[in-house]
Amino acid sequence: MTIDTPHGTPVLVCSAEGAPVRDGAGALDLIGEALGAGAELVVLPVERLTDEFFTLSTGVAGEIAQKFVNYRLRLAVIGDISRHLAASGALRDFVRECNRGRQLWFLADQIELDERLRKTV
Repeated sequence: MTIDTPHGTPVLVCSAEGAPVRDGAGALDLIGEALGAGAELVVLPVERLTDEFFTLSTGVAGEIAQKFVNYRLRLAVIGDISRHLAASGALRDFVRECNRGRQLWFLADQIELDERLRKTV
């Protein structure tokens, strides 16, 4: 994990390798690292999330998102989620709504993250 500061926003960038974030406890581990590093945003590669995250009926996505909200940290999930989107209309709606806000984003790549951060400065 590294700290970066694009457009003045302290960002904890997680590597694709590492323990999967399966639930709220995994989210709290990331939150602890982010707060310790002074980050405002955590960038998490999609590879670190389990399929249960993308099955909204499991409640995993909501649990993880709520942990970040509670600690006033933002989360950006980076990577290709097209297979999950193709399988679930509810997930497509969730992603669309999240991307309208500032708390949780689903972005294709680092370039899209940079554009998003530039707009929020």
